[in-house]
Amino acid sequence: MKTYGIIGYPLSHSFSQQFFTDKFAHDKIDGVRYDVHPLQSIDDFDALLDKHPNLCGLNVTIPHKVDVIKYMDWMSVEAKEIGAVNCIRISAESPVTAALTGEVGIEGKNFMLEGFNTDAYGFETSLKPLLKPAHNKALILGDGGAAKAVKFVLRKLDIPFITVVRKPTPGCTLYQDLTAEIIESHKLIINTTPLGTSPDVDVCPPIPYEFIGQEHLLYDLIYNPPTTLFLKKGIDQGAAIKNGYEMLVLQAEKSWEIWNSKALHP
Repeated sequence: MKTYGIIGYPLSHSFSQQFFTDKFAHDKIDGVRYDVHPLQSIDDFDALLDKHPNLCGLNVTIPHKVDVIKYMDWMSVEAKEIGAVNCIRISAESPVTAALTGEVGIEGKNFMLEGFNTDAYGFETSLKPLLKPAHNKALILGDGGAAKAVKFVLRKLDIPFITVVRKPTPGCTLYQDLTAEIIESHKLIINTTPLGTSPDVDVCPPIPYEFIGQEHLLYDLIYNPPTTLFLKKGIDQGAAIKNGYEMLVLQAEKSWEIWNSKALHP
């Protein structure tokens, strides 16, 4: 049986497991399974691979998207530039193929680990249909791992951005320094922080929402709850809103496409 799964910690509830379980049933895909692998330390990654020899692909979530990179034999351009891997293809690598391509798997093992970042694809594909001429500058709330893919996409789309953080950080702006002028001139605001995630639904990033208007687009990477307090405050000001659910679906579908590709490096 081919198996797939997700690594991260904690993994009390997994969108990915439910998504793929439903997908396998809906598409009548037999002989496959998607498991959750709570991995407290990335140092246990090799042991996980040894324990599950039928693994063909993994999704990676917090806190391992960066630390897992050291295990990769190959990485996509996007994953390298973003500096984070959220999708791994585990492919058999014969000695003949290795000799012809120069690509070799982990020493002493007969497989190759290929790292990808499908978060960028999911974010870009879900964002682009919503963009209007007014959305020519952006605020990124938070500078953690989730912000990496967002920055990559905004650079690709030539949308300049300001990163907003709580503590003094080189190249970033503090929340308390946000002015009416900054809010009014940056009409795309993206929340990459966990603020507002269930069950802590009564919190939101501390920005001056009173300066948001009808031309603004507020995008929240959070999908649970569907409408965070951040988005509710945007609605109150007449702004357009978008949650992170479609992004998650798109990145999951992209992962499945990568895992099943016959290409050397899809």
